[in-house]
Amino acid sequence: MKYYMTFIVLLFFISCKTQHPVAKNENNNSKPNILWIVTEDISPTLSMYGDSTAKTPNLDALASEGTVYTNVFTTAGVCAPSRSALITGVMQSSIGTMHMRTAKDVFSWGKRQYKSKVDIADIEGDTIKQYSTVIPGYIKCFPEYLRQNGYYCTNNAKTDYQFAAPLSAWDENDWSAHWRHRPEGKPFFAVFNIGLTHESRLWKHADKPLTVNSGDVFVPPYLPDTKTSRKTVARHYSNVELMDKKVGEIIEQLKEDGLYDNTIIFFYSDHGGPLPRQKREVYDSGLKVPLIIKNINSSIKGYNDRLISFLDFAPTILSIAGIKAPSYMQGNAFLGKYKSNSGRKYIYAGSDRLDECTDRIRTIRNKRYLYVRNYFPQKPGYEDLRYRKNIPMMPEMLDLKDEGKLDSIQMEWFVPKSGFEELYDCKKDPYDINNIAGNPDYNEILDSFRNEYLKITQNIPDLGMIPEAQLIDMMWPDGVQPNTENPEIEFKNGKIFLSCNTSGASISYLFSDNPDKKFDFNDKWLLYTKPLSIAKSKYIYVVTERIGYRISKMKRYDIASDQK
Repeated sequence: MKYYMTFIVLLFFISCKTQHPVAKNENNNSKPNILWIVTEDISPTLSMYGDSTAKTPNLDALASEGTVYTNVFTTAGVCAPSRSALITGVMQSSIGTMHMRTAKDVFSWGKRQYKSKVDIADIEGDTIKQYSTVIPGYIKCFPEYLRQNGYYCTNNAKTDYQFAAPLSAWDENDWSAHWRHRPEGKPFFAVFNIGLTHESRLWKHADKPLTVNSGDVFVPPYLPDTKTSRKTVARHYSNVELMDKKVGEIIEQLKEDGLYDNTIIFFYSDHGGPLPRQKREVYDSGLKVPLIIKNINSSIKGYNDRLISFLDFAPTILSIAGIKAPSYMQGNAFLGKYKSNSGRKYIYAGSDRLDECTDRIRTIRNKRYLYVRNYFPQKPGYEDLRYRKNIPMMPEMLDLKDEGKLDSIQMEWFVPKSGFEELYDCKKDPYDINNIAGNPDYNEILDSFRNEYLKITQNIPDLGMIPEAQLIDMMWPDGVQPNTENPEIEFKNGKIFLSCNTSGASISYLFSDNPDKKFDFNDKWLLYTKPLSIAKSKYIYVVTERIGYRISKMKRYDIASDQK
């Protein structure tokens, strides 16, 4: 197995030398505006899904004018791996972005500073370092394809892709990013990330008044029904109400600008709920998310039970924009010109290192059943994460465990997993608490999932099988982050040609009359896609960057003198 995986990784890095062609818009219709409103850490516990605990008038209004999708799943029950799948359109374990988390590149363009050693060990006990994941050079953040085709792309402001967000991905990528800053007449793809429902707000909002009564909340059976638990659950629902107000503010800005009717709006969460045995888990409590889409055609309303993976989001946005998704993407468009009418039969997800704790779990889900493959069944489902212990109910739950006061369902999380395989009937068992893998009545269903899992492993490499320290050494030889080579420029026939010898690097540029310009990520760099006409400006500044590599030095070229 070790030699096989080494071979797979060599193929992985060799493939990085293949350039993928620029994605082209293959229709001439006007491009729609697209808005993503992304919240954090909520399951489909909203009124349009049957849970009216939190009052969400703005989301209710959006749902009444759009489509509510009822079978949508992330690829991981935690932020960074799921966001990696969203931005690339490929499974995190197939490109090495599956471990939570690789570094501090969480917001905007990232910190881009990597400690040589952290107090974390991989599955074999070897200490790891912080890193920006080096992914195949032909894989891009999908907004780059939108930018190639005339879109103005903004992100406000969480990225958390497991690599520093490349300069080529966004026109704006900070806390002030907004469609309002786009050049007149340009279509936009705008992302707003709302952190009000994040797990951390369960304790950071402790001093805020509860707007939901703790006596009115439902506590799922895998959690103890105590005063502390109810208060924690009520805090989450209260945070949902705060989030809804922010959603309303963003939509109101769209209406003020006269853009509401010709903008496609997505609302979704980055993964499931924030409570213990929700976030980070491979059960529905961690993977199943809400998705509401308000289309330009207001007649498209109601509910849709199509099975959707986060892998489908990137090809869908490209399809809406009239762009055919690159062949490396592993999802299917569910809207737009290139919509797949057949859809998908399964979604795939996984869990690997979570902060300081290691494990490896893979999941397959169809519309009814959930299959889990445990690579370390001797480990309990619960992982003793320092961060999670800040949740008010978590220390109490641990005390109740030690005192023998949890029931058998709640204790299941704390004992070794129930075997190498798990199988759940999500229709009969919506909380995934009754493992039927050992029930002979389900042998045929179990075999079908085993066959599907075998097919996946034969077709898609799983870099989670490689100890993380070894994987880092392959990406960063001798522990050093690779450098993107500096850009090169050529003036020919009245045009400016830009290039870079680093395969897979993207090129960004801007014109200026300032001879002493300092590099700033937020200078609204332009994406180089074809030879440029020589501008009246005195200078052109150019930078290059491949994902996971250190960005090149900014090079200044004097247009008047250098072209001679």
